[in-house]
Amino acid sequence: DFEALNREREKAGEPIFANPRNAAAGSLRQLDPNITASRPLSIFLYDVGVVEGAEFPTQWAVLNALKAWGFPVCELSRRASGLEELLAYHEELLSKRDALPYEIDGVVYKVDDRTLHDILGARTRSPRWAVAHKFPPRQKTTKLLDILWSVGRTGIITPVAILEPVNIGGVTVSRATLHNLDELARKDVRIGDQVLVQRAGDVIPQVVMPIKDLRTGKEKIPTPPRTCPVCGGETVRFEGEPFLRCTNLDCPAQLKGHIEHFASKLGMDIDGLGEKLVEQLVDKGLVKRLPDLYDLSVEQLAALERMGPKSAQNLVSALQASKKTTLPRFLYSLGILHVGEGVARALAQHFGDLDSLMNASEEELLAVPGIGPEIARSVHEFFSEPSNRKTVQDLLERGVVVEGAPVQRVSQDLAGKTFVFTGALQSFTRDEASKLVLERGGRVTDSVSRKTDYVVAGADPGSKLQKARDLGVTVLDEESFKQLLGLS
Repeated sequence: DFEALNREREKAGEPIFANPRNAAAGSLRQLDPNITASRPLSIFLYDVGVVEGAEFPTQWAVLNALKAWGFPVCELSRRASGLEELLAYHEELLSKRDALPYEIDGVVYKVDDRTLHDILGARTRSPRWAVAHKFPPRQKTTKLLDILWSVGRTGIITPVAILEPVNIGGVTVSRATLHNLDELARKDVRIGDQVLVQRAGDVIPQVVMPIKDLRTGKEKIPTPPRTCPVCGGETVRFEGEPFLRCTNLDCPAQLKGHIEHFASKLGMDIDGLGEKLVEQLVDKGLVKRLPDLYDLSVEQLAALERMGPKSAQNLVSALQASKKTTLPRFLYSLGILHVGEGVARALAQHFGDLDSLMNASEEELLAVPGIGPEIARSVHEFFSEPSNRKTVQDLLERGVVVEGAPVQRVSQDLAGKTFVFTGALQSFTRDEASKLVLERGGRVTDSVSRKTDYVVAGADPGSKLQKARDLGVTVLDEESFKQLLGLS
C-alpha cells in the first residue's frame, strides 16, 4: 500500500513520503477528511480504553475480545513466560522482519495480568507494565557528497549530510542529520568521506561515523556558515551551545514559529491566530514578516480554509486590540533567545521604555539584576541586527503602542533561588505568587528536584509536597512565604 501510494503521488507530481509513519501521520492531520479517506490506511488494535459491562482480567483476553468483535489484531502477538521465551520471541520476529508486509522496529513486552497494571503505574510518558525491545538499527555504508545547512523554525542551523543514495530497510536514504557543530567535530565527518549510515528507530537517517581507513586525502573539512543560508543574516553561536543560530526575525525559515510565539497568550495575545491559520497565511504569501499581520483584511482572511466572514472579522478585531500592549509583553513576543516572561519583566522594569532597552550596551544590560552575560549578549545581538530593528519600527508604524513600565528597583534577594508551588493559596493566585518570585530574581518551576530551594504548599497540596519532604527541600506554608517576601 505504501509503495503504491508513493507511485501515485510521483505520477501526480507530488512529493513522495519518506516512510509509512510519516505517511500515516500526515494523512491523519489533513484538514480535508476526503484526503484522509483516500489514503490506504490500516490499523492493528491492541488495547481498550473505558470499559463498561465487561471485564478483562488479562491483556490476552483484551486481544481475543477485540478479535471476536471483528477488529484487526496483530496475528504475531503471543503469550510468553520468562526471559528466555521473551528473547526467543524477539529473535524470531527479527528474522521475520523483512518478510512482513509492514514495517516494525521491535517488540513490546506487557505484563499480562491487568490487575497489576494499576499497581505498577506509569512514568511520565510510558507505563511500567510495558517495555519496548527495539531491533538493532539497519546500517549501510555510502559516500557523503556534501554538507548543507538547514534552518529550523527556532533559528537553529543544523548540518545535513547529502549522501549518495543508499537503500536501508527498503527506504532510499539520500540525506541524514549530523545534529550540531559539536557532533560534527566529534565524529570528524568530512565531505567526500565513506560513512556508516543508519535509520534511528528505523525512521530518522543519521550518520554514525566516517570510515577513516578509506580516506584518500581529498576529503574536505566542512566550514560552518557565517551568514544564514536562507535569509543572509548573521549567524551567532552562544557560549555553551552546540549549534549556530540565525537571529533575524524576518528569516522565512522561522516565520511560522515567530508568528505563533508573537501571537501567544504571554505575547501579543491575538485570539484566534492558531497554528493551522498561521500555516495558511505564510503558505499563501499573505504574511511574509510580522508587521504584515496588521495589514490583513477581512476579505483576505474570509477566503482562507475554515474561515468565514465572522471568524475573519473576529481575528481582525483581535489584531487591532493587540496593538495596545505593555513593554514586558512586547519583549516576550519578539522571541529573543533566553528572554522569557520573567526576564522580559525585569528588563522592562529596569529600562522603563523600549527605546532605552533597544539602545542599551551589553554592560548596561549586565547591570540589570538577574541578567547574566548570556542573556545580555543575546538581547544586545538581537537589537544590533538591522532587520530586527526595522521589524520593531514597522510594527510601531502600523499602530502598535508599547506602554512603558515604571522603572522599579525591586530587591533581588531571591536571585538564584528556585520555587515550586503546590496547592491553593488564599492571598494570591498561582500567577500572582510566581510573579512576586520572578520580580525578586527567583525562578519558578513545575517539578521538585534536588535543585529546588523552596516548595510553597497551600491548601490540598499534591504529591510535590511529599517529594519535597523526601528530598529534604524546605517547605513553606503561605504565611512563611509572605514573611520571606516581607509582606507580613
